[in-house]
Formats: sequence, C-alpha cells, structure tokens
Amino acid sequence: MAQADIGLVGLAVMGENLILNMESKGFTVACYNRTVEKVDRFIEGRAKGKNIIGCRSIEELVAALKKPRKIMLMVKAGKPVDDFIEQILPHLDDGDILIDGGNSHFPDTIRRTQTVESQGKLYIGTGVSGGEEGALRGPSIMPGGSPAAWPHVKPIFQKIAAQTETGEPCCDWVGQGGAGHFVKMVHNGIEYGDMQMICETYQLMKVGLGMGNDQMHEVFA
Repeated sequence: MAQADIGLVGLAVMGENLILNMESKGFTVACYNRTVEKVDRFIEGRAKGKNIIGCRSIEELVAALKKPRKIMLMVKAGKPVDDFIEQILPHLDDGDILIDGGNSHFPDTIRRTQTVESQGKLYIGTGVSGGEEGALRGPSIMPGGSPAAWPHVKPIFQKIAAQTETGEPCCDWVGQGGAGHFVKMVHNGIEYGDMQMICETYQLMKVGLGMGNDQMHEVFA
C-alpha cells in the first residue's frame, strides 16, 4: 500500500540524516540503497520504531510512494545519477518527481531535466548545504528545475530546512533548469574562499607576526 510521502535513495550519512529529519517533521519516508544490507542496518538501527519504510528494490520503493511520487537521490554526482534515472524512469508515471540532492554540475542538471521532462516526469536539482549536522537539524535547500514540481515538494523542503531568526525557511525556489545546482556552486565558491581567507590569516599572524595560539584565539574569538 502506498503510504510514504517521499522516497530517498542513498543511505550514506547525509541521506540517513535527511530521512530522520523528514520523519521528525511528520513525514513518512521510504528508503532504498543499491546495497540492500544498508537498508536493513538502517531500519534495524537509527530508523527503528520510526515512520520509515525500508525498500529492497526499486519496484518496492515505487510501490511505497503516494502519487505524485517524489524520489530524492543522495548519491555520488556523475554517472551514478544518470544510471539511477535510467533504471527508475520506466517504473514512474507521468507527473512523478525525481530530485537530485547531490553536488551535480549544473549543465548536467539542465540535461537531466530535459531528459526527464521529455518522458512526462518532473525533475528538481537542489543544493543541500549544512553538512551531516545540517541534514539532521535543518539544512539550507536550493531547489531548481521543473517549476511544476515545486508545489509538491515545497511543504516537505520548507519544513525540514533551517530557519532564519524571523522564522523564515532557508529554502525557496531559485529557478528553472540547473538553477539550484548553479546557486549551490556559487555558495560553495564563497564558502571555500572564506575558509581559504581564514587559513591565510592564521598563517600571516603566526609566521609573519609571530603570534601564539592564545593571541590568535583572542583575535578570532
């Protein structure tokens, strides 16, 4: 019987934490992993006693989902995403939604959106920021792709997202095609630039100014 609000594929830590986040906000989640032993371990471990359905095949995953089906991928960017899309598309109905939550390159997301839409389904490529802790407690989410998919995904994504000081969800629609993953790329560029700046500042203070750890701590604290 179809009872899950959303399905998630990929049971590494990010995937597991997103599932637990969704379940804690009142959603029933179906999960699947290519290595089915991971499904069993998750269901008997962190997911035990929760509204989480373990699926041991793509067919089971599809059957467990309410329509329109929403399936989120948390797998390695590149070929694994294309491979899964190819495997699951024949099992989906028109209007069903695939969501890529990994760090895909935005031109790939544009191509995948076109491919999926040409077969009557909908596609979202979304950045998910916040790491493992953010996935569990509330990430920043940057969805883009097929506009018709957003109303179906919005209630879930905005409920699990982090919130601003005024209670606004750190999640909103950013545009068509590869817009979501483009925004995530820009986000990562800013973040990594900031981390590099911190590293260089420490180096300058330690080597150039001869400051000790306690002195540097006072500057950054």
